[in-house]
Amino acid sequence: MPNTPLLDRVSRPADLKGLSDIELDQLSDELRAEVIEAVATTGGHLGSSLGVVELTVALHAVFDTPRDKLIWDVGHQCYPHKVLTGRRDRMKTLRQEGGISGFTKRSESEYDPFGAAHSSTSISAALGFTVARDMGAPTGDAIAVIGDGSISAGMAYEAMNNAGAEGRRMFVILNDNEMSIAPPVGAMSQYLSGLYASPMGNLQNVAEGFEAALPGPLRDHARRARQLVTGAVGAQGTLFEELGFQYIGPINGHDMTQLLGVLRSARARATGPVLIHCCTVKGKGYAPAENSADKYHGVSKFDVASGTQNKSRPNAPSYTKVFGQALAKEAETDLDIVGITAAMPSGTGMDIFAKTHPARMFDVGIAEQHGVTFAAGLAAAGLKPFCAIYSTFLQRGYDQIVHDVALQNLPVRFAIDRAGLVGADGATHAGAFDVGYLAALPNIVVMAASDEAELIHMVATAAAHDSGPIAFRYPRGEGEGTPMPDRGSVLEIGKARVVQEGEDVALLSFGAHLGETFKAAALMAPHHVTPTIVDARFAKPLDMDLIRKLAKTHRAIVTIEQGAQGGFGAMVLHALANGGLLDGGLAIRTMTLPDRFIDQAAPDAMYADAGMTAADIAATALQAIGAKIGSIKAR
Repeated sequence: MPNTPLLDRVSRPADLKGLSDIELDQLSDELRAEVIEAVATTGGHLGSSLGVVELTVALHAVFDTPRDKLIWDVGHQCYPHKVLTGRRDRMKTLRQEGGISGFTKRSESEYDPFGAAHSSTSISAALGFTVARDMGAPTGDAIAVIGDGSISAGMAYEAMNNAGAEGRRMFVILNDNEMSIAPPVGAMSQYLSGLYASPMGNLQNVAEGFEAALPGPLRDHARRARQLVTGAVGAQGTLFEELGFQYIGPINGHDMTQLLGVLRSARARATGPVLIHCCTVKGKGYAPAENSADKYHGVSKFDVASGTQNKSRPNAPSYTKVFGQALAKEAETDLDIVGITAAMPSGTGMDIFAKTHPARMFDVGIAEQHGVTFAAGLAAAGLKPFCAIYSTFLQRGYDQIVHDVALQNLPVRFAIDRAGLVGADGATHAGAFDVGYLAALPNIVVMAASDEAELIHMVATAAAHDSGPIAFRYPRGEGEGTPMPDRGSVLEIGKARVVQEGEDVALLSFGAHLGETFKAAALMAPHHVTPTIVDARFAKPLDMDLIRKLAKTHRAIVTIEQGAQGGFGAMVLHALANGGLLDGGLAIRTMTLPDRFIDQAAPDAMYADAGMTAADIAATALQAIGAKIGSIKAR
């Protein structure tokens, strides 16, 4: 059936073995169209996936997955891999509730040997599989695919140093999408076809003289590539070679002839660790992505023909935007304020700050550990660093927060974006743990914004706080639509605010679940219960004067937070117990995220899964005071 799409003949990677090289190239075109169509329906990380279509096909055609372990760093680029590994019929459930993950996930497929979503882990994992193979485990070669951004992180270099010292056979593909070898691909393809097809004795012969032998127009590209991996002009050996890797490249990651030739040669001849420098174009093959400033890194649902994204108009500005604007405004009059982010300027709002204060914004790359200690150094010198990092990524710099910031009591300001559950990115990106891991530390102040106006006040409070580290958290997405002040007011450290006076039960909301808490109060009205509602503002220090008062005047206290067990509620419990405030029969309930990871869905659905809806809050509060209730339904 000559008209049957090649992709219909592929249900698993082994089916690629029966295709010719020309057919593999044709298959790449079909695969690219399939990925575009799927992501147009679901949204997701399109540009990075389009950039590795040919590489994905070549890797699965040459290696023997799943026995050989193909490990994608981060996983933003794994959509073509998912199509080829038995998940084609589920691609339109990508990042949806009950669907497949937007990242690699061990529980999802045997072709995902190692889960990912945070960067720079692939080489460490690949070395683990390599050593296990050499110790007799039933596994083959390990191949790590890592981007030029991810490989800049310290963990990747730690892994390469270890892998080079071990000297074991493994493969690292450096996916460099900052460089494109485009105009003279014909000459390069012809040259490399002959080079890699020749019967050379070992891989060293393949790599030696690579740059010198390139056709003239390509030497500048190769020189740039060598500078990328060495950091030096005119270096004779790459940094990777110094670490013990055999370096091959750069090769064109969209030329199937080159890819197959290099990978086959490397697989046949490698005896130790090999790094193949592969140059790709983010968004390759889809003009709207290639021409977009962000290369469609993360997109909403879109129209395939035009590339127009179906973005709904927000009812209120995003918390991220509010933070960026508030910080930029504070910096107008406070020249000591500086901004730091770890490869996420737009994701954290630091791009807004950078537009008006470019000399005071520092993007340290995917290096959260360095970013935190860099901020500590700035603080030690008398500046006011705002370190803006997602909650889930700040975990990577925890030792530095402990040792370099808290221990030295340095006034670093941590702006913690994506606090709480985050929707389609799922469990890997949930900001569940920051309250617990920060509040455990001496010297630090921990705040959470209940709405966008409170966020502005917390930016001002952090700017004015010079006596030690301070952190404030806020969620992903749009705010509550609360009227915002032109400038923030400095909050009194450790003071909550009572937003509704009531009796019987006090609802202490920490952070952005305050709106849901008000909904819960409305659901309690038919039961003739009017709760006191408190915007706690601070998890550390707690407003102990208010907590003591509430404990003495209410029958129950319910704490509510968008975080894991061990956070704000635990701090309140400790305070109540140690203050002897539980001896009189006070009922206390803590509402947190459950002790499990929650898969991707819409944020509201995730909080429903977590038992954190208004109805859940109302039921918990009423049961705490012994009210007889039936079912409670949200209005």
